[in-house]
Amino acid sequence: MAPTEQAILSNYLLIPAQLPAIISLEEFTGFFPRQLQASPHLRSLYRDLQSQRNAVVDAVAEEIQAEARQGRALRRHVMKARREAEAQEQDDELDIERMLGTLPDSQNPKHGLQSILPSLEDAISELESQLQLIQSEEASLLSSVQKTVGDLSDLRYGRLANPKLPEQVLEGLQGLQETCKEKQ
Repeated sequence: MAPTEQAILSNYLLIPAQLPAIISLEEFTGFFPRQLQASPHLRSLYRDLQSQRNAVVDAVAEEIQAEARQGRALRRHVMKARREAEAQEQDDELDIERMLGTLPDSQNPKHGLQSILPSLEDAISELESQLQLIQSEEASLLSSVQKTVGDLSDLRYGRLANPKLPEQVLEGLQGLQETCKEKQ
């Protein structure tokens, strides 16, 4: 059985996104100077970072579920439209046969080539306009899906929506260092 869209996105975005999968507490403390590595504030900082990361992962999981629901709704809508189109197609064929007078129960007089051509040309132009509308909707949906995938890809590769976040974290760490020095 082929994997679902939801399974692919979950495996690609959620499983490797947990903070312990990226960096352990020991590795995290290794980034700080030796005199600060035993500080209980580092453990608190790591837990805070972990909770922030979990909130982001939870938000992504919700978006994945929303996209899956939207995909199912879109498939239902397409199937309904296909059924309606098939029913309409069958009705159009019956109407044409009635106009041509080939149905035994038809009371319409028989039409010739010259009398049926304008109706067929109108039907062709209507179908072409519907096709253009469907193609524009398809392009809009495709760009929406590509944007969503791009946004999710940014999350996967660590590109954050807030580009100043690393600077803010460093400023917070400097403040933590200064606080620790003051208390010593």
